[in-house]
Amino acid sequence: MFRRILLALVPMAASLAAAQPATGWQPTQPVELVVPAGTGGGADQMARLLGELIAKHRLMAQPIQIVNKAGNSGAEGLLDMRASRGNPHKLIITLSNLFTTPLATGSDFRWTDLTPVKMLAQDQFVLWVRADSPARTTAELVEQMRRAPRGSLKLGGTGSRQEDQIVSVLLETAAATRLDYVPLKGGGDVARALAAGEVDITVNNPIEGEKLWREGRLRPLCVFDGRPLDYPAKVAGPLAWSDLPTCMSAGIPVQYLMLRGIFTTPGATPAQVAYYADLLNKVRALPEWRSFMAQGAFKNESLTGLPFTAWLERAERFHHVLMRESRLLASQQVPPLAPAAPQRP
Repeated sequence: MFRRILLALVPMAASLAAAQPATGWQPTQPVELVVPAGTGGGADQMARLLGELIAKHRLMAQPIQIVNKAGNSGAEGLLDMRASRGNPHKLIITLSNLFTTPLATGSDFRWTDLTPVKMLAQDQFVLWVRADSPARTTAELVEQMRRAPRGSLKLGGTGSRQEDQIVSVLLETAAATRLDYVPLKGGGDVARALAAGEVDITVNNPIEGEKLWREGRLRPLCVFDGRPLDYPAKVAGPLAWSDLPTCMSAGIPVQYLMLRGIFTTPGATPAQVAYYADLLNKVRALPEWRSFMAQGAFKNESLTGLPFTAWLERAERFHHVLMRESRLLASQQVPPLAPAAPQRP
């Protein structure tokens, strides 16, 4: 009898333990999630979804407040985080401007000035045109770029000397031409500018053009990855993300993915990092998150700890090479010509 009572108490005790609040550090005030980019883009959409899911499923007692700090190609947000040393109630969702902004501006900021928490995913880049573009395939667009007068076709991208411009320079090299790069505030603005005919081409992320593709206003041509996308669900008519060819298969030897990661301020303790990493694991397990990954055709890869740190070190070196070859480093910027000295009468 006593043994049966003990056996009955085991699952009850396990249930009670699961219901207890987590021990260790927890936020004691609202958590600010900084987006170092404009509204409507991929980072902004992901940040706002994080906030919504954490609130909806009551994963954290404190609310998350989304704050966009896009100034100076995201440097405003990155430097604000660095200046907030010791404040565990601040997070930032990072793009690859974590690497490109310091290299483009010559600032002394590095990703090591922040505390890595977790890679949430990697974001793809897609080559987009308007739905009424005469280029139906990547090969046709490359031929159009080669035939057009140099600089006559406009490519819209987020910011200057950032990820979009890196890809645009690589695209120019593949097509042996020159495009007119048009810097815009964010990925949402880039997609809208293409749909409105203000630019001719973009290299936007899938999530930023997905809605306009479904509406029949944009057309994706290829993905800048070494393999096709993994998502077979139909998006626009009979077409799915997995139907897009790689740009490499169409003669554009370009492969580039963007980081989507979470960092906190310098000086964060291991307990604070562990709390946020566990919180993000809970979000990634939700069906809404998996649906968002499919909608935006993300590479759903997650890293923490030493593997994430090693990835960041490799990514920083990779971006230095890319920006050097694209002549986008701060040290390669050509200073403006000085005004001519006035002539003596």
